Amino acid sequence: MSLIEQRLKDLPMDPGVYIMKSEQGQILYVGKARHLKNRVSQYFGNNSNRTEKVLKLVSKVYDFEYIITRNEVEALVLENNLIKQHKPPYNILLKDDKNYPFIKINVKKPFPKVEVVRKLKADGSKYYGPYMIGVNSKDILDLIYSSFPLRSCNLDMKHIPKSHRPCLNYHIKKCLAPCMGYVTEEEYAKIIDRVIDFLNGNDKEVEEILTQKMLSASESEDFELAMLYKKKLETLDKLIRKQVTALPKNFNLDIFAIATNGLNTVVDVLFVRGGKLLGSDKQIINDLSLTEDAALSNFIISFYDKVKYIPDEVVTAIPVEDADVIAEYLSEKKGTKVNVINPHQGARRQLANIAQNNATDYLEKSLSIKERKDNLTLGGIMQLQEFLHLKKLPIRMECYDISHIQGTDKVASMVVTINGEAAKSQYRKFKIKTVEGNNDFASLQETLKRRLSKFDDEDESFKAVPDLLVIDGGKGQLHAVKDIMDELGVNIEVISLAKREEEVFVPGRSDPYVLPRNSYALKLLQRIRDEAHRFAITFHRAQRKKRQTKSELDDIKGLGPKKIAILRARFKSMDEIKNATIQELNMVKGIDMTTARNVYEHFHN
Repeated sequence: MSLIEQRLKDLPMDPGVYIMKSEQGQILYVGKARHLKNRVSQYFGNNSNRTEKVLKLVSKVYDFEYIITRNEVEALVLENNLIKQHKPPYNILLKDDKNYPFIKINVKKPFPKVEVVRKLKADGSKYYGPYMIGVNSKDILDLIYSSFPLRSCNLDMKHIPKSHRPCLNYHIKKCLAPCMGYVTEEEYAKIIDRVIDFLNGNDKEVEEILTQKMLSASESEDFELAMLYKKKLETLDKLIRKQVTALPKNFNLDIFAIATNGLNTVVDVLFVRGGKLLGSDKQIINDLSLTEDAALSNFIISFYDKVKYIPDEVVTAIPVEDADVIAEYLSEKKGTKVNVINPHQGARRQLANIAQNNATDYLEKSLSIKERKDNLTLGGIMQLQEFLHLKKLPIRMECYDISHIQGTDKVASMVVTINGEAAKSQYRKFKIKTVEGNNDFASLQETLKRRLSKFDDEDESFKAVPDLLVIDGGKGQLHAVKDIMDELGVNIEVISLAKREEEVFVPGRSDPYVLPRNSYALKLLQRIRDEAHRFAITFHRAQRKKRQTKSELDDIKGLGPKKIAILRARFKSMDEIKNATIQELNMVKGIDMTTARNVYEHFHN
């Protein structure tokens, strides 16, 4: 009896999470189950319904673990946390840069502005969206500022300078100048309430305001302005026509559909906000669930963990076994009740059908895209393990590069890939602090010593243990880094990639590996090396520019960026500032007597 067969016999019928591992102990896949024994056994039985991708996963599984939970919601939460922690290659991992545009109003602040943001924070603000292709968030913002006299500046309303004067927007009646106290907080809050009413689906007032402004401009024979308002009304009309008439105007819901062919899987999400269909998003996903509904369930949880904004209702185009568990989880996360339903008729069913058609259509068109992406990412790390005889699949790779000019402004970059894809939120950069002159070896040693000493750091990227370190350079750079790793007692696989011949050096081997020129493994290494080079050069240039733009004026007490700008605007050159008398300096508006004396004494003592 094999190890797996023995482990299957011992599985309980309780809810929980199962963790599938490779022979090297790497986590390949994490799943949840109502009944652990039934679910896990399905992967290893003679079930003809297993897809090619599931069979591929099972062939790599050497062992599995399981954790029993008290209920299914606990299992769902634990599964989600383990996926985020270990980032297994066969689980759904949404991209770091998948941030949708939202409209934000921070109602907790006095005189709030209305703005477009891509990250949601638990700061008490009201968020509306997301706004997708067809409904541009900036168009919505433009409609708001064209209809309501709101501030658009970044002034701190609690600290307005005494010399402050209202800006142009006040004079052209686009702002009520709360900075000058011309409107009370209560009056301004009433205008914000009208904006919120518009964002919740009530378009009538905005339509009336824009129509009146267009007519007034036309009567004044300002036809250019009238045409501008006419275009804004056309934008509003496009928005109004997206109203789903059978739904309440203040209703928010998301609709999810899934399509798969056994090898590739696509999910489509439709967004309805304020009763209007704001657009959709299609994503190719990598998930090794045994059924479509389980894959869709996993995607929904990952989606709201990433997007943060949870609507009033979630609609699925197919029945989802865990609908009640998802509803309980999302309700607790949102703080109010969230329904998860699979409709059979009405407007919701029509929307579900639209989402399903979108997913099916995209699946057919995205096959080559998905295959190419898989080859360049998962295919690349699998080839890399095979070609270089690595002990572990390099799920998390970190690449390092040094940048400087003749030993000045030395910096290092650390870029990260997870499952072969760039994880930009995990990138980090270093200023070289202890190395004198042009010494790449010592700079790499300092960088790696600092990085490899931070596994207990609070920083999400530093506390993650990489499976493979990639150094930009040849045998010398590799040996320098290996010496530091040995000194620290760190046992992580490390390689270096030399630019000229694209040779790969590994510790303990005198001859380099020469990977096939067209291999996905080499392309992956080149991609991460080039990205580390780009990231390092960008940081180096920023540091160099910062140093070069620093002037003697920066060292003078009481002289900040604003006063330096005032002096530069008044005097034509640094020599004129140096030769100016205290009286001449003090005559410049914004330069008080103490500052004038400090400037004079700096150059004359």
